[in-house]
Amino acid sequence: MTTPVYDRIGNDYDTTRRADPYLATRMAHLLEVQAGGHYVDLACGTGNYTIALACRGGSWTGIDASAAMIEQARRKTSRIHWQCGTAESLAIHGPCDSVLCSLALHHFDDLDAVCLQVRQAMPRGHFVIFTSSPEQMRQYWLNEYFPKAMERSVEQMPSADEVEKACLRAGFTRVERERYFVQPDLQDAFLYSGKHRPRIYFDEKVRDGISTFRLLADDDETRRGCEQLDGDLTSGRFQEVLARFDSQLGDYLFLRATIGSNCEPRS
Repeated sequence: MTTPVYDRIGNDYDTTRRADPYLATRMAHLLEVQAGGHYVDLACGTGNYTIALACRGGSWTGIDASAAMIEQARRKTSRIHWQCGTAESLAIHGPCDSVLCSLALHHFDDLDAVCLQVRQAMPRGHFVIFTSSPEQMRQYWLNEYFPKAMERSVEQMPSADEVEKACLRAGFTRVERERYFVQPDLQDAFLYSGKHRPRIYFDEKVRDGISTFRLLADDDETRRGCEQLDGDLTSGRFQEVLARFDSQLGDYLFLRATIGSNCEPRS
């Protein structure tokens, strides 16, 4: 996992990253959060979604490999058990009912080990993953302006089929998929959050909160890409680029791996 860089940006992460209300609602629904349940947010970062979901019920544990991220989360609330540790070597105290992992698969060294650790912590319930697939990412218009960074980002992302197979190998009995399309009012500034608001990528603070820009993009490409984007927005060419990258694959994806009999498909 890329822990050192997240240790460096942990204090500034919340400048642009926050829990989006719709995504938090959808996560709670897929996790089937209940008042008496125990839930884990794996790779929780500074705990934004952990806290938003804890307000909906249950006891929560937030786990992240970055000590700086966990320290930020602890400063927000003591109602949640915050734990520093890697996903591949989980130490969950007691069985949990469901586990969330949001926008973190590309940071894991061993996806099979992660899925197995989650499975062993759950007698039954759901492992809910919010991610993007390589196929979806190739349809981001960001490829027009930051092609090398996007190529590197795509290369490190496991496909939906790979994630599903890893879950089934770990002992989950069913995996469901649900597409998510970025909306103009999205409040969490992750990679493709600017799909409908391209000017957010001109903000260095926004880029610093996105691992593709922070870890994978070189300064020259970022500068040239922003200049080209600015010119295309001014000339109107951006609308042509946006139309060319239009896709019905969805921009992101929920995968829900289930243990036990409670695995009816969700809309």
